[in-house]
Amino acid sequence: MNPRAESLVSKERVVRQVNLRKEKAAVTLLSFAALITAAVLVFVFVYIMARGLAAIDLEFLLSSPVKMGREGGIFPAIVGTLVLTAVSILVAAPLGVGAAVFLTEYTREGWFSKVVRLGTESLAGIPSIIFGLFGFSFFVIYLGMGWSILAGALTLACMILPTIVRTSEEAIKSVPSIYREISLALGASRWQTVTGVVLPQAAPGIATGIVLAIGRSIGETAAVIFTAGSSLRVPHSLLDPVRTLPVHFYILAREGISSRNAYGTAAVLLVAVLLVDFVAHFVVGRLFRGRGGER
Repeated sequence: MNPRAESLVSKERVVRQVNLRKEKAAVTLLSFAALITAAVLVFVFVYIMARGLAAIDLEFLLSSPVKMGREGGIFPAIVGTLVLTAVSILVAAPLGVGAAVFLTEYTREGWFSKVVRLGTESLAGIPSIIFGLFGFSFFVIYLGMGWSILAGALTLACMILPTIVRTSEEAIKSVPSIYREISLALGASRWQTVTGVVLPQAAPGIATGIVLAIGRSIGETAAVIFTAGSSLRVPHSLLDPVRTLPVHFYILAREGISSRNAYGTAAVLLVAVLLVDFVAHFVVGRLFRGRGGER
């Protein structure tokens, strides 16, 4: 081997060693970032649960608050959280998925689709307190709904709608175009293609977006306290006021009414959010396995 070839080989070895060192450094940094993220999650979970488990028992979960929450349980807040979240999702999910289907399957890229995307992105960046003020002014006062489940759910639906639209749109875009072409070539209409081919393939991504919206709805405080009220009674209709778990925790902590019940409420709320995440991962996993793990 001539000297020039040996020089090239030695330079190539040096470059490989340098690249290998960079890769190891990058992997180390990424691993450290993942470890920090996991550590923060574990710390928050352990901190809340260590202070909240002492307050949680069957009576705490199934009884109503007494003396403004200083005693008693959180059953009305649990019911209020579930009902408010369910109604908001029932309103926002069809609208969000429908808008995503329209933007991806029935419109071409133009000024209208750009305006709609700009609107959804702008809505996603609005603070929740602004949604609360809007809901209070429009639903509670102007439409005369008062502090009620319906007013709170419609406000939450406006708040979570951008999340569902954007995630659903990306999920639908990820479906290969060949699926649409084959369906149309076999004589299916555009609507049959969308409902029978595109949406089933995009279902895991759409479900993920809806789960994210559920998590945000469950943990919301500012938009709810302005629109749904803060009743300590179990609601009997959509026009009744209601108190959710985050609002109950906020009031107990802010007023210093009972730190024990406040941490107990926080622990229940944390477990509820984690359960939603676990159920979502299970459902999405089943959807993937049902199609052989392919999108």
